[in-house]
Amino acid sequence: MGSFSITHWLILLVVVVVVFGTAKLKNAGKDLGGAVKGFKEAVKDEETSHARNNRSLNHENSSPVANTQIDDTEISPVTTDDQHKA
Repeated sequence: MGSFSITHWLILLVVVVVVFGTAKLKNAGKDLGGAVKGFKEAVKDEETSHARNNRSLNHENSSPVANTQIDDTEISPVTTDDQHKA
C-alpha cells in the first residue's frame, strides 16, 4: 500500500508525457543534465584549487629559515675583567 507497483509507474509516466509532451520533457532532461554537469565541474575545480593552496602552504612551511640577514657586527668574548667593569 505504501509503494507503487510497476503498473502505477507506467500509468504515471504516460500521464506525464501526455500532460507535458515529449519536447518539454526532453528540454527538462537536458537542463537537469547540464546542471548536474556544472555542479560536478565546480566541485572538481574547488577541490583542485584547495589542493593547490595546501601544496603551496606546505611548501612555505617546509623552508628551514626564511629572510634571515647576518650582521657584520663583531662579537668579542667576555673576559673576567669585563664582567667586573659592568
